[in-house]
Amino acid sequence: MAHAIVIGNGLGGLATAIRLARQGICVYVYEISDKAGGKISELYFDGFRFDAGPSLLTLPELVFELLDDDLRFTVNKLEIITQYFYPDGTQVSAFSDVTKLTEEIENKLKVPADRVTGYLKKTAKVYNLTSDLFIFGSFHRMKNLMNLKSLKTLLNFRKLQAFKSLHGFNARELGEKRLVQMFDRYATYNGSNPYQTPATLSVISHLEHNLGAFIPEKGMFQITDSLMKQALRLGVKFHFGQPVRKVETERGKVTGAWTDSGFVPAEIVVSDVDIHQFYSLLLPDKKRLAKIIRDERSSSALIFYWGMKGEYPELGIHNIFFSGDYQEEFRHLFKIKQVYNDPTVYIYISSKMNQADAPVGCENWFVMINAPSDTDQNWAEIIEKSRLNILEKLERMLGLKFADQIVAEEILSPPEICKQTGSVNGSIYGSSSNSRYASFNRHANFRKDIKGLYFVGGSVHPGGGIPLCLSSAKIVDGMVKEQVLNVEILK
Repeated sequence: MAHAIVIGNGLGGLATAIRLARQGICVYVYEISDKAGGKISELYFDGFRFDAGPSLLTLPELVFELLDDDLRFTVNKLEIITQYFYPDGTQVSAFSDVTKLTEEIENKLKVPADRVTGYLKKTAKVYNLTSDLFIFGSFHRMKNLMNLKSLKTLLNFRKLQAFKSLHGFNARELGEKRLVQMFDRYATYNGSNPYQTPATLSVISHLEHNLGAFIPEKGMFQITDSLMKQALRLGVKFHFGQPVRKVETERGKVTGAWTDSGFVPAEIVVSDVDIHQFYSLLLPDKKRLAKIIRDERSSSALIFYWGMKGEYPELGIHNIFFSGDYQEEFRHLFKIKQVYNDPTVYIYISSKMNQADAPVGCENWFVMINAPSDTDQNWAEIIEKSRLNILEKLERMLGLKFADQIVAEEILSPPEICKQTGSVNGSIYGSSSNSRYASFNRHANFRKDIKGLYFVGGSVHPGGGIPLCLSSAKIVDGMVKEQVLNVEILK
């Protein structure tokens, strides 16, 4: 029986453990913290429950294909994905149904419906051209480039919008400033700047509006909980609070890893840690680390978990309060490395779906603003100032007083994100996608020169976010299948 070590129990590592165990491989997962799921975690305090990290699910089938039938859970498709609030008083409901969405945009923003449907058709084409090679496959392997689908993608490369910025593409296709801002926001889904990131990222709007946006019935942590049950059922062995200290290789192949308890032999090692951390600590490599350091880090987040007294029908499950100057906000994030004084504010209220997430007559507000990666800024000062700016903004845009309604509070800043998740500098998605070559620069899911060594998670190919992390596990699973199959043939 082959043995595998998975380093890190984030979503990518957990999904990989399940897939490898289904192959009959003996899997050991080592996790430095005392909990599973990485960023998909939950927080309880003062009678409130919060999804501590991601708050929206697309492509739920990537989760379900990992689970036995009895462990699959109900996901609710959102009728309104997000409520958008603009500084001029405009409010737009982003319906998941494209017909309702275009009617809403036509009524509120005076943009013809066919302009929006035309845009979404183009994003669907980009997705269909890119998904097999850039999302669900590894273009780092020559064999994946030598098929008809990949050839079609390469021949239609200009249609991928890789040489336009997302903002430039949106401005040309949509025109109306507020509508452009709505679709520019998708750059933040992988911690990037819409004024720099390639327009290929427009595929995210296709996932939400053409394929659907969902939330698990019991909250996002239900994903982690169900995957853990599946892994345990398959015999995966978990070691929490036990970090891997070093990956051992010999003559071009993995031999195992060192933990505080000693050496653990394995033919397969899968890293689900930030790739920067991997080459700094687990398999030191100055040359590879220098290349990673040169890449611009993604943005981070500053999150206030507010237990709110009262109920607020003005708000939906997901809400966005836009900055009056989006371009300046991103200049602050990536150039000045500071939080902008007029930040875009995101509020996620799961208690509007699950009343048990808050005491009677209360709501649980997950309040987030984009933040720069941690470069030793004065975060105590930033937190204090940002809290005041957020409250002032919400009170101004909604005409309500909120400060006295906060009855419970916890805060998560970039340094704490780094500490809790191992994301270097608190950069949630590893490297940013602020260049046309960013996708190609991401670390591959394998090492050509070290047999048995693989990589999953948001800091490697294909990138950050739930679907991409799950896809990285699927890619590695396919590679390991080939390796194990080759071993069996030789025997």
